[in-house]
Amino acid sequence: MNEVLLEAANLSRYYPLKNGHRTAAVEDVSFSVRKGECLGIIGESGSGKTTLAQMIAGLLPPSGGSIALDGQPVHADRPGELRLLFRKMQMVFQDPTASFDPRKTLGYGIAEPLRNGGLSKAEAGKAVKELLLRCSLPAEIGARYPHQVSGGQCQRAAIARAIAVRPQLLICDEATSALDMTVQKQILDLLLRIRQEDGLTILFISHDIALVRQFCDRILVMHRGRIVEEGVPGEIIARPVSAYTEKLISSVLYSD
Repeated sequence: MNEVLLEAANLSRYYPLKNGHRTAAVEDVSFSVRKGECLGIIGESGSGKTTLAQMIAGLLPPSGGSIALDGQPVHADRPGELRLLFRKMQMVFQDPTASFDPRKTLGYGIAEPLRNGGLSKAEAGKAVKELLLRCSLPAEIGARYPHQVSGGQCQRAAIARAIAVRPQLLICDEATSALDMTVQKQILDLLLRIRQEDGLTILFISHDIALVRQFCDRILVMHRGRIVEEGVPGEIIARPVSAYTEKLISSVLYSD
């Protein structure tokens, strides 16, 4: 069995209410991801998927529990430690433009983590061209601004930025949901190729069980901030244990 790369233990995130009580966005969630694995996390809007992703990425501190990446604790309240971890972990967002400053070119945005890592302007420029080509984009795309390219092209550029520092873990938070089905497939094919070439570990968060079934080795199903089911896609779809999972599967079959 592959070595564990990411481990979350008893993760919770609470928000206060005006009446003095609190509500749980994520509650007592535990799971692990092995090196080289693609783990899918699915659930409807409000199930806690994005809150969970933000805690893992160090963008949001948990109210309780712990996260470890490659054996190192992830502390959202310790920026110095997070900067080191960010070289091992990157995120691709639902909105393709979220990774870029709208006032800067895509090439500038892709080069930024490389320059922060110590590469010269010339070295970073050369690396950007290679990254764009690797993500099936022409080198001249680097001179354009986020609003000057299609959503699919911008998401490819976001992936190029994410893999620039050769992370071990890529967190994709609804990374294809804003794209049409044809472009979705192209993005998934790109992620699959990069995963195979780099031995990348992927945490793939989506509301679409059909999409996750095609792409992931294992699935966690979230409902109201908790994990209600876990297993390999084929088994979960053929024999769901929870009524909630069965509802998700039925909605996909009905829409098909």
